Amino acid sequence: MHKSYLMTTIQIFRIIAFLEGLSYVLLLVVAVPIKYLNDDPTLVKALGMPHGLLFMGYIALSVILRSENQWFKTNFFKILIAAVIPFGTFVIEKKLRKIL
Repeated sequence: MHKSYLMTTIQIFRIIAFLEGLSYVLLLVVAVPIKYLNDDPTLVKALGMPHGLLFMGYIALSVILRSENQWFKTNFFKILIAAVIPFGTFVIEKKLRKIL
């Protein structure tokens, strides 16, 4: 694969990883407590769809990059598990920032 394409894909992945992590934390720390304390599911509904799309993008890009990049092959399961652990995608994004 052409290196500039690969770098662009990794940069997009880093952005998606950060946004996915942010949306997950906002859901857990802000939206869900408001839903149950104030009986108001508005924020969960508003943040749920973007988070779901970002999650799917994170997983899809992980699979694509696994076939193009040795670091992703070596760390593939850690990358996937990070998507379901709060702050996990921030750790992955930080590691990618160091290797770029």
